[in-house]
Amino acid sequence: MNKQSFLSILAASVLIASCGKNDKQAQAGGAPQIKEYKTLTVQPKSATLNTDFPASIQGQQNIEIRPRVEGYIDKIFVDEGAVVKTGQPLFKISAPEYEQQVRTAAASIKSAQADLSAAKLAVNKVKPLVEKGIISKYDLESAQYTYESAAAALAQANAALVNAKTNLGYTTVTSPVNGVVGSIPFRLGSLVSSNTTEPLTTVSSIGNVYAYFALNEKMLLNFTENAGAGSSLTQAIKKIPPVSLILADGSAYPEKGYVETVNGLINTETGSVNIRARFPNPKGVIRSGSSTTVRIPKEVKESIIIPQSATFELQDKIFAVIVGTDGKTKNANITVLENTAGNYYVVTSGLKAGDQIVLEGVASLKEGTEIKPQNQNAETVYADLK
Repeated sequence: MNKQSFLSILAASVLIASCGKNDKQAQAGGAPQIKEYKTLTVQPKSATLNTDFPASIQGQQNIEIRPRVEGYIDKIFVDEGAVVKTGQPLFKISAPEYEQQVRTAAASIKSAQADLSAAKLAVNKVKPLVEKGIISKYDLESAQYTYESAAAALAQANAALVNAKTNLGYTTVTSPVNGVVGSIPFRLGSLVSSNTTEPLTTVSSIGNVYAYFALNEKMLLNFTENAGAGSSLTQAIKKIPPVSLILADGSAYPEKGYVETVNGLINTETGSVNIRARFPNPKGVIRSGSSTTVRIPKEVKESIIIPQSATFELQDKIFAVIVGTDGKTKNANITVLENTAGNYYVVTSGLKAGDQIVLEGVASLKEGTEIKPQNQNAETVYADLK
């Protein structure tokens, strides 16, 4: 084999190897595969959206039970958490001096009654003597004054007995309302009085309960504006539909509530106002101090509604991802109605009917990326939307 032939074979081998390598590179590093994404073609829709607010529960009345008299706790008739009725005994305070005052007052009444009877006899005895002119009228007037004084003493004695019985009654501490007994910090033998700092206990009236939650200033303005032009805050409250209560375990409380009042002052530290909703509590299921969630429904008509999972936030702005006719993505800055974290946004600008948006993975999807849209059925996307 001559030198020229050897060089020709070597060149052909290099060329074949190069082509094979290029073929592998083409297979490995060719055009990237277009990824599929779930999409939705948005259309105006009517629905009821729920806005949730963390809330704390307070009884309609939280009454501190305090003693009116000084003494030692002799009996405790109830336990913490007991359901009590109005007038039901809670504590018995041992105060023998009040029993003695009743006995003394009763004895004073008997003495006053005797004095009154004697004064009446004196009047009856003097009166005919005056009529016959045997003694002067002065003696009759004196006897009558003595009688009136005895009558007044009897009335005073009766009043003292009533007062003594009232004080004795204070030794039995009763519940002023139907409710639930709170903690009892005192035990048998504890000395208590009206000056004791800590109450004997607290009785919470829970026939109705109040749910307190906060609304920020912007939502408060929207809340008033949605009630209609020229509407006052009171009128706006009346237009709020019945609200729901979500319990700590996530279940819905069966009774509906109503928003009653909105605090007129905005908290300068939080920028929010406190709102109170009242819920009936006939079975006493809800206890004062519970943590719950108030859910306020809001009806929207013929609006662009999109899942919140189809959006992402960047520099305090909210974006959705639109798929163009060329299959490439474009970020759209949208504005939405003020709402708490939930499942959906009501879009007021940035999207229009017929726009196709990406439903998932939008936060990591770069603008201008070509995708393969998989348009989803609207009923499936809005399955949990009423």
